[in-house]
Amino acid sequence: MREILGRRLQRLRSSLQSLQPLQALQSLHPLRFAQRRAGIKPGAAPALPQPLDAALTCATAWEWPVLPGVGRAGADSARCACPDPDCVVPGAHPFDPGLLAATTDPRMVSWWWANRPAAPLLLATGGAAPCAVSLPATAAARALVRLDQRGMRLGPVVATPTRWSLLVAPYSLERLGELLYAKDHVPSSLRFHGEGGYLLLPPSAASGGGQVRWEREPSAAAGRPWLPEIEAVVDALVEASSGAPGGGSRLAY
Repeated sequence: MREILGRRLQRLRSSLQSLQPLQALQSLHPLRFAQRRAGIKPGAAPALPQPLDAALTCATAWEWPVLPGVGRAGADSARCACPDPDCVVPGAHPFDPGLLAATTDPRMVSWWWANRPAAPLLLATGGAAPCAVSLPATAAARALVRLDQRGMRLGPVVATPTRWSLLVAPYSLERLGELLYAKDHVPSSLRFHGEGGYLLLPPSAASGGGQVRWEREPSAAAGRPWLPEIEAVVDALVEASSGAPGGGSRLAY
């Protein structure tokens, strides 16, 4: 009996020793934990698909809820993979899973992109996650120049060939409505990504062609990237967008 117990104790010790390095790695950094689970040796060149790498950074380092977009279909990847033949944002929207499935769980994120390695990366905006304001690229470039001249501290800026999106601190629809109602004119070229919305993030393919990129990258500091309040930037965005096509009206929020 003593011999049997001794063998069982030795097996238990061996199991615990094999788990300790993995547990230590998981507590050190979730992205490196996912790489270890994927079989990447320490010091080796990253083998994770780039969208998965970016998705894990969003979910674990920045605590942003993400999910895969529907992506493209067809031999030439020219059409959206969703059932709508006239989809206006081909590939760049949620479908299956739906937007409510967005998560910061690295296990779920890893599973999604392991099965669909080229899927676009979507941020579910609102709640505790960042919100965003987007406008035409030329108007956005003017707005950033004006904000820089005023000494305004900006957060991350996502850019496609046609539109740029400034990430801002979370806001409610009520707060946004009050802010915009006080304006004499709100261009319809401005778009607001708040509660229940989503935003395409790098390194995804843009729906109209080209790539999504960081015009201004999130801070490399530990934790969530810093974000400005929407009140701090909206005046410059409205002013810069007024000359863009589709000037809009007070009600075209």
